[in-house]
Amino acid sequence: MAHARLRRGPLNEEHSCDHPDHARRSRSPPRPACCPPTPPPPNPRPSPNRRARRRGGHLDHRGQGRHRHVHHHRLEGLVHPHRRHAQRDLLPQRRHPQLPLLEFVVTDGKSFAQRETESTTRTTALVDQRSLTYRQTATDAAGRWTLTKTYITDPASATVLVDVDFRSHKGTDLRLYVLFDPQLAGDSGNDTGRATRDALTSVDTHLPDRPVAAALVSGTGFTATSTGYAGTSDGLADLAANFTLTARHPKAGPGNIAQVAQLPTGRSGARTTLAIGFAADEQAALTAARAGLHRPFEVTKRWYQLGWHLYTASLKAAPKQLSGDLLDQYWASVMAVKAHEDKTHPGAFSASLTIPWGQAVPADGASGGGTGYHFVWARDLYHQVSALLAAGDTAAARRAVDWLFTRQQRPDGSFPQNSKVDGTPDQTNVQLDETAFPILLAWQTKRFDAAFYRDHVAKAADYLVQAGPRTPQERWEETGGYSPSTLAAQIAALTAAADIADRAGDPDGAALYRATADSWQRQAERWMVTTTGPLGDGEYYIRISGSGNPDDGATRNWANGAGVHPENALVDAGFLELVRLGVKAPDDPAVAGSLPEVDASIKVSTPSGELWKRYTHDGYGETADGAPWTGVGIGRPWPLLSGERGEYELAGGRDALPYLRTMAATANSGRMIPEQVWDQPDPTRHGHVFGKGTGSAAPLAWAMAQYVRLAQGIAAGRPVETPAVVADRYRTGPVATAALTLDGPEDLSTATGRTVRVHGTTDASSVVVAVGR
Repeated sequence: MAHARLRRGPLNEEHSCDHPDHARRSRSPPRPACCPPTPPPPNPRPSPNRRARRRGGHLDHRGQGRHRHVHHHRLEGLVHPHRRHAQRDLLPQRRHPQLPLLEFVVTDGKSFAQRETESTTRTTALVDQRSLTYRQTATDAAGRWTLTKTYITDPASATVLVDVDFRSHKGTDLRLYVLFDPQLAGDSGNDTGRATRDALTSVDTHLPDRPVAAALVSGTGFTATSTGYAGTSDGLADLAANFTLTARHPKAGPGNIAQVAQLPTGRSGARTTLAIGFAADEQAALTAARAGLHRPFEVTKRWYQLGWHLYTASLKAAPKQLSGDLLDQYWASVMAVKAHEDKTHPGAFSASLTIPWGQAVPADGASGGGTGYHFVWARDLYHQVSALLAAGDTAAARRAVDWLFTRQQRPDGSFPQNSKVDGTPDQTNVQLDETAFPILLAWQTKRFDAAFYRDHVAKAADYLVQAGPRTPQERWEETGGYSPSTLAAQIAALTAAADIADRAGDPDGAALYRATADSWQRQAERWMVTTTGPLGDGEYYIRISGSGNPDDGATRNWANGAGVHPENALVDAGFLELVRLGVKAPDDPAVAGSLPEVDASIKVSTPSGELWKRYTHDGYGETADGAPWTGVGIGRPWPLLSGERGEYELAGGRDALPYLRTMAATANSGRMIPEQVWDQPDPTRHGHVFGKGTGSAAPLAWAMAQYVRLAQGIAAGRPVETPAVVADRYRTGPVATAALTLDGPEDLSTATGRTVRVHGTTDASSVVVAVGR
């Protein structure tokens, strides 16, 4: 006779034994480490941090009308790493891009007006391996001039600084203008601007609780300034028509404004520093901008770089297998991920400080189009933070756990699809891996205290038990069912939750979570491996199964215009998550047997290396001719999937360095790894390059994180993120089932109290009987 513990929740058709030797433990948590100290400034004055944002297309006066292509000068991410939370509300806020355009125009005043993006050779370079110091160079194709710009941020004020070095090569008296196009608060139609003798300022107050202002000043002053309306009275149109600034408008707005200023130049060119200040009102923005000019640019640059140098020195050494470009890419990736952490809400990591296909996005902020990936997805955050944890930044990982469970977790224990950096949900769809990953991160950061378990981890784990294993949406956010990648995250999370429950003194919870994970782990192939598929030998993991029967012949209309196809005709490589998260062994027959179908269906060979698309018939990407995605398109390869394949190969004891090289090869000249790369050798009018980034997000922080994690895995000889508590439990295959016969209570009987006595026979030492839906 066995006495069973009752706890609410499904066990999906099977019972699991709960032998004591199946329990695993981890080390106790160390006391949280403090962040490295901020280096003292040469002239200390407390002030918030800052970064400029990029935006989508433009609208005409009053926010109505056309689009125009925007050449985005990316200033986001140039963040001093230790100026995190000096005050409550830092500006500009990361949820909205603020400045899509900071561009220069060169004229001779009589015969031409040339934008720096026209008829020039342009380069972007990270000029310091251990800091996010970027330099952009534009050289006139006719050899008349060269413009070099170096970007940093002021650690002491909410200011972006740009060192401008303009050289005239033929002794010609050339003039230099700067175009400044604010689109504050993520909206182009509500800005009001002023042009004074020495400054350009703009303000947006259409969101009363979040006013924002920007100011542009120069270390050498301005010769002329103007503020007009985009497309009607803006300075660019004036320069294009007259080769000089003939109309000087002192103010414009509210509406879609465009600003211009002329910089003093001599026959040899000009050298100056521009400062872009941000604040909640015009005067404070001016103060911030002018404060950025109090010290020479080189002094502030050294201070800025010192902050990054101290941060990177506090981390693990870079893997010894890396050198040259691979080593440079490693540190760029670490710093880029770090820069995505919000400064007002520490622990919140935005998915990307970009707007994919921004040139085709309405600039009026309608339907959230002006915010792009400026949100926090728990899944993306997990990948970012697990990479920083692998690199040695445990403090960031702990901040992320605190933010996830105190800001983003909902009362029922689940997590929204994504949220703003303050935790307010944006999209509210349910993706069960996003409830699972915070549990795994809590285990990896050793949050084992009883109160945290009771108030947060147990709620999330209970939600998974009740809602899983079938997910309303999977990791590509498009459809629901039994998903290999989502199931892997759920099983791993419940196994980790069981370990935390044991440590927190909840053996009943631990038993339920383990039993549920064991049951789902045993059924993975039955739910998601087809034996009658049209690809390869017909036996492989499919992308997703709606019913849990992958051979039921079901079809569905796939997202992004992909069309109607049978479920078992689509594959992705998400089943590799089963190995990475320790749920299946690397040599698992179903996993290994699915690789040929995946490679035949979605692998692409490019000049950068072998890359994989998300899944068969994916429609999230440029159109056939390379134009921006319109809701319908063709999905292109994702570099992060090469990193995932590399982690799988590493788990199997094979060489993963080629996959790291491929990821690095996809990066742009600023070492930003993109979300997607172009997969065709033929040129397009959109300028895509075979094996390089498209108009998708660049960087995608998840991709940068994947590079870091794979690099650390190569150094360790194994995937560094695989939870030992999961891998140890399933190393030799599924946990054995228990034989169980119940003699009572009677079927369909009604409980008369909170406790029901269950009696029967079993060959296990103890059994969990789940009661629920």
